[in-house]
Amino acid sequence: MKLLVINGPNLNLLGIREPGIYGEQSYETLKSRVKAHAKARGVEVELYQSNHEGDLVDCIQQAYGHTDGIVINPGAYTHTSIALLDAVKAVSIPTVEVHISDVSKREAFRQVSYIRAACVKTISGHGISGYLEAMDFLIEHNGGAPCR
Repeated sequence: MKLLVINGPNLNLLGIREPGIYGEQSYETLKSRVKAHAKARGVEVELYQSNHEGDLVDCIQQAYGHTDGIVINPGAYTHTSIALLDAVKAVSIPTVEVHISDVSKREAFRQVSYIRAACVKTISGHGISGYLEAMDFLIEHNGGAPCR
């Protein structure tokens, strides 16, 4: 089984960007924890981060036929990108939307998630651990086997 973990804009600045909201752990810590969790669960994982919407769309499209589940934190594109929604719908790969902060308790504009309509689950407000929860959900959702 292979999982793809995608991070959108500004997530490469974890630990620097508003630590009171996003925590003090760095993006490198996030990557290390995801890789260690994948190894412990016996699955392959690929990580990708971009600040550019089109790059994220390309990454989702390239996952088609090669990936069994996607964990995505679209960052600010959550609230603006129909292109990401369409990409996830197009590839039909089970996808979990993750947010480090609890977006339900933040600004009004953050209450809208375009991508959520194409996701099998949303995890919000669990910090970096939300990524691990999403991975576990996808492993169980797929019965631990490739869904291709």
